[in-house]
Amino acid sequence: MSEEQALRVLAVFLEVLVLTGIVFCILNGVRLILSDFGIGPKYNRIILMALVAGGFILVVFFATHLSTFYPTF
Repeated sequence: MSEEQALRVLAVFLEVLVLTGIVFCILNGVRLILSDFGIGPKYNRIILMALVAGGFILVVFFATHLSTFYPTF
């Protein structure tokens, strides 16, 4: 692996890491908003599973999109 490829892999990894943090914060905010609207503890597990599934789909999309379309140096 050349130095250019290693730098690209590192850049994509760091961007996916930052985007994962952003998605986590946004989805945690959605969870808190839903609990403020009065959705009881009965649905917390379902809401958490739905948000984790949505977050996983977004992170996989970001990773594939960045690894495919990331500009070369």
